Amino acid sequence: MQETKAQDNEVEKALLSMHGYEQYYNSADKKGYSGTAILSKTKPLSVSNDMNISEHDAEGRIQCAEYEGFYLVNVYVPNSGQKLDRLDYRQQWDTDFLKYLKNLEKTKPVIICGDFNVAHKAIDLKNDASNYNKTAGYTQIEIDGMDHFIQSGFVDSYRYLHPNTIAYTFWSYRFKSRERNTGWRIDYFLVSNLLVEKIEATNILSEYYGSDHCPISMEINL
Repeated sequence: MQETKAQDNEVEKALLSMHGYEQYYNSADKKGYSGTAILSKTKPLSVSNDMNISEHDAEGRIQCAEYEGFYLVNVYVPNSGQKLDRLDYRQQWDTDFLKYLKNLEKTKPVIICGDFNVAHKAIDLKNDASNYNKTAGYTQIEIDGMDHFIQSGFVDSYRYLHPNTIAYTFWSYRFKSRERNTGWRIDYFLVSNLLVEKIEATNILSEYYGSDHCPISMEINL
């Protein structure tokens, strides 16, 4: 889960009814902001937070759970801001995050899941022309950032199995966006290339409500 917007004790309290899961949280220093959480039926070998860069590590954006054959990284990538005032920071964050992932990959394959706050291609948002280089999540800098992940050997699992399917994971609360399906695909499972052939299914679960995002799922045979 991403953007929990709560401190660890508040997330723990909210998830009391979720029995049968190991639970791990990473909250932002700033209350009511950002935050991530992992619920796992299998106890990880270890869990660590953040990428050990002080500039990035105060917002609870990264969790890494180590399992026998892979790392699972839960991420909530920074938004570039309504006026793109955080775009330079976002560019640096993408660069540093990719280095972090490639360092993990030296040990074992990596699965990254979460809100990447970017629509990678025109197919991934409803109104591509009117948003290009004007709206956070669809600037060339952010697109280039995702290109770098892909070019470095990580595979967008949804596009791998559904290359031409139009489907979205996020709809603004404004302008009846979900009702009109004016959406964006900004939530991803990226996997190390070594794991691609083990992917069995990946889905966007748009029938589930309760957030401006919907859940996504991936089934992988490890």
